[in-house]
Amino acid sequence: MTAHADELSRLPVTVLKGVGPKSAERLARLDIETVQDVLFHLPLRYQDRTRVVPMGQLRSGEEAVIEGEIEHVEIRFGRRRSLLVHLSDGSGRVILRFFHFSAAQKNALKPGLRLHGFGEVRNGPACQELVHPEYRLVSENDTGLDEASLTPVYPTTEGMHQLSWRDLTDKALLMLHNSSTGLQEWLPADLLREYQLMELGEAIAYLHRPPPDAPQRLLLEGRHPAQQRLAFEELVAHQLSLRQARQLHRNHRGPILDGDERLQKALIGQLPFSLTAAQQRVLQEISRDMAQGRPMLRLVQGDVGSGKTVVAALAAMQALGSGHQVALMAPTELLAEQHLKSFRQWLEPLQVRVGWLSGSVKGKVRQSLLEDLAQGRVGVLVGTQALFQEDVKYHSLGLVIVDEQHRFGVHQRLALREKGVQDGCYPHQLIMTATPIPRSLAMTAYADLDLSVIDELPPGRTPVTTVVVSDQRRDQIIERVRAACARGRQAYWVCTLIEESEVLQCQAAEDVAAELQAELESLRVGLVHGRLSSQEKEQVMQAFKNGDIHLLVATTVIEVGVDVPNASLMIIENPERLGLSQLHQLRGRVGRGEVESHCVLLYHPPLGETARERLAVLRDSSDGFIIARKDLELRGPGEVLGVRQTGEMQFRIADILRDQAMLEPAREAADRLLDRHPEVVKPLVKRWLGSNTQYARV
Repeated sequence: MTAHADELSRLPVTVLKGVGPKSAERLARLDIETVQDVLFHLPLRYQDRTRVVPMGQLRSGEEAVIEGEIEHVEIRFGRRRSLLVHLSDGSGRVILRFFHFSAAQKNALKPGLRLHGFGEVRNGPACQELVHPEYRLVSENDTGLDEASLTPVYPTTEGMHQLSWRDLTDKALLMLHNSSTGLQEWLPADLLREYQLMELGEAIAYLHRPPPDAPQRLLLEGRHPAQQRLAFEELVAHQLSLRQARQLHRNHRGPILDGDERLQKALIGQLPFSLTAAQQRVLQEISRDMAQGRPMLRLVQGDVGSGKTVVAALAAMQALGSGHQVALMAPTELLAEQHLKSFRQWLEPLQVRVGWLSGSVKGKVRQSLLEDLAQGRVGVLVGTQALFQEDVKYHSLGLVIVDEQHRFGVHQRLALREKGVQDGCYPHQLIMTATPIPRSLAMTAYADLDLSVIDELPPGRTPVTTVVVSDQRRDQIIERVRAACARGRQAYWVCTLIEESEVLQCQAAEDVAAELQAELESLRVGLVHGRLSSQEKEQVMQAFKNGDIHLLVATTVIEVGVDVPNASLMIIENPERLGLSQLHQLRGRVGRGEVESHCVLLYHPPLGETARERLAVLRDSSDGFIIARKDLELRGPGEVLGVRQTGEMQFRIADILRDQAMLEPAREAADRLLDRHPEVVKPLVKRWLGSNTQYARV
């Protein structure tokens, strides 16, 4: 069947012979609905079936094609009954082993016949074996080889076998070759030349059917020019999608918040510390954004303890001084409560009412708060996701502050922003994160945001000394806690569990707290975990802050937001189970005063090579950006950005880490397309992101 190239994106997959309603339903599970979708569904890896490997050269663990004469066939009885077919080709011997077989199958395999097989080579008791290989008997005139290219192995779904995929892609490739101009090339010729990119149809055809001499290592690593050609186009499409979102956002009107500066100046005047140069610079960037007539969309990055919260409070003052309300949303009640405490401490002496809203605020208290909010009697509302529930109405929401937004996913941020839309005017958004994100990743994942970095810590922060210790020395560490508390200091003991179950995590923390209390009878041991009520957590944290508790046992709920300057020792159990950035966040709970502070990473041996390398990074560095970059190398972008965020920016071919060198050229290419070839933007984004473009529209 012949088709014009630009129709391949519109032709349903059912035009391919043999694809009926059931197959179409299976393919739809993989978002494959058109012929173009089939062509862009690329192999995961390849098998080399183009040459027969002499049996004497076979290596365990490799997949190979063999051919030889059947010497002997037997049924072996052991723990499992098996059919053994002994083969020889003159260079060596191999056994084909089948655990599932029929009498007819055994009878067809007679000594003296030639057999052609393919499978993974394993070391057996007597010689090398292929377990349940694909095979067929070979006639005298048969060369045995019927593969002209490497055999692709496709990502699949239930009911779709590899033979079906090869057949399906054969038909799609035939349609591609028979069409007048191949796949529609959306990247202009001058751009292809400049970046030395393969032609699209050629790259697609190569990746589906690589020739026998194709460099398998390059293909496996995703570094072949054909793969890089597609990865580049995908990165460009991703950038275009975020640029569209940014443009869409900039086309909205935003409130002009350039009013009374007295509140901001009053807050600066009553702070017990001076702002760092980095805080002042970022605050100027925010102030400039909010004074314009379009909504701000700015991400503020700052390492643990760099003072993001006070910058957010000063931005809130600019909004309040211009007659607008502020909403501050945090991912957990504990973190939201820390913000509430800071904001009340700073803002209430200036006659600004700070409200609190979370899932636990109910009944008349909630109703009264919502009425005051709608009437404009609440200046700042702090809380969790409850801030954007349907019955929450703002009088004049001018600024939305979101902390650790990668934990929410962008849709929740979008929902909160929609709350503030009045007469087509959108509130400003300030997004904060204490997770330092390498610039290359930030510019890719957050290309729709302006970026500010607080790259300076306030004076008086003492570096935290980090040691990596086996839990076989647990008794010594407990003694270290006793000694620190005897000197008037306080300590954290953080329990981590690999299980997702919050119940199990809390149970583990309770057990550790009981054990430590028994060991340290003279000390008061407190406990905080996710299943305590907001009020219970608050009571324990306040007691710890007041010095009434010496040792606080906690799950990772204390990762962010807890500020106790007298705490100078932290023990983190099983640190190998957490990401580096998360460990860095936890460590940031100590060293907040002027006293020398320590963090003990108490691991359970044996440690793997990667885990050892990761913990060494934390021991040797206190720079969040270095740590985040290493996290990116060792664990990938999901660890640095948070699973929800990366889950909404899945790449099909590109890899942020592997393709870092392409990120800047892809951004430049996206700018050029928007400027000179705007007509290709929409089809390019649709080809690569399809219906997933909504995530970017924030």
